[in-house]
Amino acid sequence: MACSLWLELLIPSAIVMLIISPKITAQQPTYRYHTCPNTSTFTPNSAFSKNLNATLSSLLSNATLSNGFSNTSSGALQGPDAANGLFLCRGDISPSLCQTCVKASSEDIITRCPNQKEAIIWYDECMLRYSNRSIFADMEESPTVYLWNINNASNPSQFNETLDDLMGSLVNKAVGSSKFFATEDVNLTTFNRLYGLVQCTPDIFPLDCRTCLANCVREIPSCCNGKQGGRVYKPSCNIRFEVSPFYTEASQPPPPSTNATPPSSPSPPPPPATLTNSGGNRKISSETIITITVLAVLVFIMILSASCYCLLRRKEYHVANEGNGGNEISVVESLQLGLHSVIAATCNFSEGNKIGKGGFGSVYKGTLHNGQMVAIKRLSESSGQGLEEFRNEVTLVAKLQHRNLVRLLGFCAEEGEKILVYEFVSNKSLDYFLFDPEKQGQLDWLMRCKIIGGIARGLLYLHEDSSLRIIHRDLKASNVLLDEDMNPKIADFGMARICRVDQSQGNTSRIVGTYGYMPPEYALHGEFSIKSDVYSYGVLILEIISSRKNSSFYQSDYAEDLLSYAWRLWRDGTPLELTDQTLGISFHQNEVTRYIHIALLCVQDDPADRPMIAAVLLMLSSFSVTLPLPKRPAFCVHSRTGLSSSELGREAVQSSSKSMPSSVNEASITELYPL
Repeated sequence: MACSLWLELLIPSAIVMLIISPKITAQQPTYRYHTCPNTSTFTPNSAFSKNLNATLSSLLSNATLSNGFSNTSSGALQGPDAANGLFLCRGDISPSLCQTCVKASSEDIITRCPNQKEAIIWYDECMLRYSNRSIFADMEESPTVYLWNINNASNPSQFNETLDDLMGSLVNKAVGSSKFFATEDVNLTTFNRLYGLVQCTPDIFPLDCRTCLANCVREIPSCCNGKQGGRVYKPSCNIRFEVSPFYTEASQPPPPSTNATPPSSPSPPPPPATLTNSGGNRKISSETIITITVLAVLVFIMILSASCYCLLRRKEYHVANEGNGGNEISVVESLQLGLHSVIAATCNFSEGNKIGKGGFGSVYKGTLHNGQMVAIKRLSESSGQGLEEFRNEVTLVAKLQHRNLVRLLGFCAEEGEKILVYEFVSNKSLDYFLFDPEKQGQLDWLMRCKIIGGIARGLLYLHEDSSLRIIHRDLKASNVLLDEDMNPKIADFGMARICRVDQSQGNTSRIVGTYGYMPPEYALHGEFSIKSDVYSYGVLILEIISSRKNSSFYQSDYAEDLLSYAWRLWRDGTPLELTDQTLGISFHQNEVTRYIHIALLCVQDDPADRPMIAAVLLMLSSFSVTLPLPKRPAFCVHSRTGLSSSELGREAVQSSSKSMPSSVNEASITELYPL
């Protein structure tokens, strides 16, 4: 913004537009992001390599002949060596710039993804992708890339309202156009305007285009809330908004009139313009020409200097990607904060700013230099999280962007400190309300349903909607934060594991997480999968319904855990006895019974019997879906920490055969608000 103001103060805007007009200056495409998931690879001079070269060459040849889009294939369309490719140029650029962008991206993508059979690259001006599978005429939304301007809007609520209206109008315009492309600008304030652009690949159906664009718009709050600019890139569509022009308005001709008449003969051009003075009409003098020329050169030099300064001094965008792109290191580095900034934000970690404490260390409320409130997690030396877990959490959370996941804003690793800076979530954690007798009443049934559904959507993003499968491994009430509207946000990714797209499970000899939420296959054998998170989610549903900790039963006369208690009530036909008494009668009995039914399906002993999280969401939202009968749930491990998997297995077997109290230690490696 400062750079733009500088330019406007240098010379009148009319001269600026004349000098930097894209019609006069030679434009070069601007790279933004790429991803090449390592699902399958090829070797040089292989059949796929030759087909890929032929496909990229064909796309380049079609760049000037097409209307900004082309797809082509080399080799058998469904064969293992097929190279199917397409490009989409931004709807407002010229054919020559489109060809330049296709050429640059086709050369660049080979360098960035040298041996992957699937890749996609985004430039400001075009998108290019290829794959050995069919990618034509199918709407695809994964991977998704977010980019946002680092500057915040001065009035976020007004800005978001205007943006929603603008994007709704653009989606309708694009779906109704032949190119699936639309741009528009609207008044933001008296002196500012908001500019927007949406586009789909023209090979998909209009309904698919609308769905893709609508989903992009829905994800704006997750990536770019209150920012002055932002983009959402998907393979089949993209959207962008800015507070300054970024597209060529003249590229969109008005729709033809239904009463159009044949064009008349062109009028002769007007005579050359001349300058006049009080002495009458005369041609411009040579001295004036020289003066204007010198001024124009000086102005051009000043603009060039200002532009170079802006490019060197400012990073316009931070990038977040759900895939496995090559810019992962730069994304993480862009979040690194100096220790002095963290100390200033927390008043030197003062006790008055402390909002939580646990075995991992302490959490402080802080205020960054730009006025933004944050939650700062300072790991202690005695915490279980070492440098490996710390790097894992930073690298992973930096790429995650979803409204039901807590957002990492920065980190610090200086002078032996390991510090994570998160968005500030005002209502602390779920357990703060759920297990406090004085606060349980604040969670009515509709609010509990909202929390249950939001957690499921966050897990769905981790398990299926990102290009990698992410297993959280420590889902529990204290790791679910609640924002000012009581929307849940999953936190604490120190124990998370990333799996390949074609991998959904793994194993380890080191058991981490929280006992009581662990499925038996993990606690006994170290085997974890996306079904491990489903198990933890089932335990969490039962806790949300009952407002009772799973561990609260361990010292009871029956030595019974929450799962066994819920199963006994279900088997006896009295499941509603599980419900928190503070809810009174403010719920539908059939709905509560259905939620308990779903929870019991999630905690079944055999992982194969547990539903996928996508199926769980469908069960929660549709009463027309018939639920299978649950089987007896897995026993709940409630033993001491610090055991190996073999030792833990022996103790778990013993505890399952004896009804005796055991010590309770719900310690985890990290947690954000352990209140």
